[in-house]
Amino acid sequence: MAGHTWLDGAWVDSGAPMISLNSQGVWLSSFIFDGARAFEGVAPDLDLHAQRATRSAAKMGMRATHTAEEIMELAWEGIEKFPSGTALYIRPMFWADRGWISPDPESTRFALTVEEMPLPPEKGFSAALASQRRPAPDMAPTDSKAACLYPNSGRALDEVRAKGFDNAVILDAVGNVAEFATSNLFYAKDGVVHTPAVNGSFLNGVTRQRVIKLLRENGHEVREDRVTLADLEDADEIFNTGNYGKVQHVSRFHDRDLQPGPAYTKARELYWDYAHRTGGK
Repeated sequence: MAGHTWLDGAWVDSGAPMISLNSQGVWLSSFIFDGARAFEGVAPDLDLHAQRATRSAAKMGMRATHTAEEIMELAWEGIEKFPSGTALYIRPMFWADRGWISPDPESTRFALTVEEMPLPPEKGFSAALASQRRPAPDMAPTDSKAACLYPNSGRALDEVRAKGFDNAVILDAVGNVAEFATSNLFYAKDGVVHTPAVNGSFLNGVTRQRVIKLLRENGHEVREDRVTLADLEDADEIFNTGNYGKVQHVSRFHDRDLQPGPAYTKARELYWDYAHRTGGK
């Protein structure tokens, strides 16, 4: 994929060497990232992604060397290096270079990568339950977008893909539905939209929050509550929100085929309208 990375005051090719194997961020995982999207000439909620990156750094014991405003400015510089309308993935990153087990906050480094990455087609995805679970907040740094949390999601994906599914439903530590391996989860039943209540085991995604707000403003009832596997088995429709694909519907859950329903259709329509109204520079 074509891309550019801002590192140490200059733009370089995204494939350029960036970090030493001896860096604490590689060796001991003090590494956070955030993800934002640019597409069709807009970058919705770029400010919120930049703010979360600085918060995640602080929660992991690092010192954010760039403000959210500086991150946004650099992101737009990177976006403008591509033809207008190119679908891009924007990834600000902080990591520690030094520290024994815990990071030395004064060694924090920063980079920002902007890469070409098409949005997935609106064809839906299949999903199944994985055996991996999300950790409780006292088990892992679940309050940050920490890179060390993602190998477990990768294992969940590998497990369900071996069975012929695209994505994994992951439970929390006490057995309730938390999210998909790659995104936040929603379902609709009898016209009411449901999504797992934020309990600290998964990230309260930027796109998740935006879609909830947009649906409620449009008159839809959205309940943040306990979600069980039985709820998904009985759902009229299931969909997700996340940075990679924004709003996508589930076409099959376990052995049950599903169609894109009215809640998903409205959520996607509202989000795209919001993005084009507010996501410009």
